[in-house]
Order: sequence, then C-alpha cells, then structure tokens
Amino acid sequence: MSVGKGISVIRRGKLPRFVEDSTGYEVVLRAEGLHWRELNRLVKREAARGAARIKLEGVCGHRYIGTGVREPVELVVRGVPGNDLGAFMNGPRVVVYGNAQDGVGNTMNGGEIIIHGRAGDILAMGMRGGRILVREGVGYRAAIHMKEYGNCRPVLVIGGGVQDFLGEYMAGGLVVVLRLHGRKGEFERARHVGTGMHGGLILVRGEVGEQQLGREAACVPADEGDLEILGPLVEEYTRHFGGDPDQIMSGVFTRIYPRSHRPFGGLYAY
Repeated sequence: MSVGKGISVIRRGKLPRFVEDSTGYEVVLRAEGLHWRELNRLVKREAARGAARIKLEGVCGHRYIGTGVREPVELVVRGVPGNDLGAFMNGPRVVVYGNAQDGVGNTMNGGEIIIHGRAGDILAMGMRGGRILVREGVGYRAAIHMKEYGNCRPVLVIGGGVQDFLGEYMAGGLVVVLRLHGRKGEFERARHVGTGMHGGLILVRGEVGEQQLGREAACVPADEGDLEILGPLVEEYTRHFGGDPDQIMSGVFTRIYPRSHRPFGGLYAY
C-alpha cells in the first residue's frame, strides 16, 4: 500500500533481519525522480518509525544514504549510491547490490556496509567503528585516517586491489586486502601504502614490495596471530560474496605496520 510519494509498505510483521526479534515492517523506496534530500528524508522517517528493512530501488548517484542514521535498520540499495554512503552512521546494516562512489563510511561509528561491487576513493575515511566489506577493488586513499579507541576497532575488508595511498595517516583499525578480483597487477602498481601511518594494521594477501610503502610503514610476513584474525573475516567475506575460505587462507599474507607511533614527533617543539 502507498504511504506517500515514492514509498510503499509491502509487508508488515516479523522480518528476517540482522537484528533478532524484529517486529518492524519492510518498506520500498523508489529513488527515480526523487532528489537525494527527499530520499534521505524518507529513509530517516521510516527508520525512526521502526522499519526493519528499507529497500531503495533505482538509486543513481543519490548522496548521503544512511548518513547519521542510528536505528538498527537494514538498508538494501539497488543501483549506484552517491558520495558519503553511511557517513557518521552508527548501527544500521547497508547492503549495496552494485558499485558505490566516493566517501563510503566517512567517519562511520558503528554498523555494517556490504558492497557487491567496487567502491570509489577515500573509502572508510576517519572510520571509527563498525565493518565494511567490498567484494571487488577500491579507489585512492582507502582507510585514510582510520582510527580506533578502546574496544571500538573498525574493520575494512577489500576483495580486489587498491590504488595509491592505502592507509594514509592510519591511526588504528584493521584493513584486509584479498586481491581476488580486478585487473592483473592492480595491487602491485599501488604506491605510498601506509604513508604517515602511526597505528592500526594492514594485512595483504600476497607479497608487498618495499617500493610500494610510504616511509612511515614497514612490512613482514604475517604470523600465526595475524592468520587467527584473518580466518573469521575471510569466512565472513565468502558468506557474502562466495568463494572458498580455505583456498584463500592457503595463500601467503603480508603484514604492514607503522614504524613508529609518533612519526612526526620531530616536527614539534615538545
């Protein structure tokens, strides 16, 4: 039944969902012809009213989807969302059946974003918590200034390759690069990985050349502790996107870490 412009409730009652014991309802929002402000107003309205799942159909460059949403709602996006998907988000689960543009998870505080495609530049910029999984590759400056505090440790899993400046000024969190998809040699061409890095950890499937690293980062073969961290994340990745976790884990992994937790100390007078 229709409840307003561009929106329809297709089912009420209990729904299968990432939050157990849901009693909310499911909503379909049709993005065609809607300005991004109107689409986001409807998303926030239905989330506040208790929708369990909001499906967004025909998304094409609509910005700020899920930005600032705190309710435990599932957003299912079909199409290509615009910049800052899930920015400042704290709680929802966002599933994108397509590619995503720049700024996904900008300063994200909690929740989950799953992208069945590629993601653009500055993915997970300033991300403080939650989890992002991308089936394929990503653009430039992924995980720039990612950070963590206490038990809040953000996680970013990238299934393909990356562009330059992965983990730039990274202060915390975990980035996993699986190199399963994309153009041959895509990761090998990435440069300035870990430039300014002073916290956190990057785990890469395969070898990493010293020439690829920024001077603030170093790399060594992954150890048993790293593989224990990787195992559950690889299993989660394959649950979403397919693949054999044992085959993925059978490869060689490299750990990239900061050489110093205060690499710019010499620039200051104290």
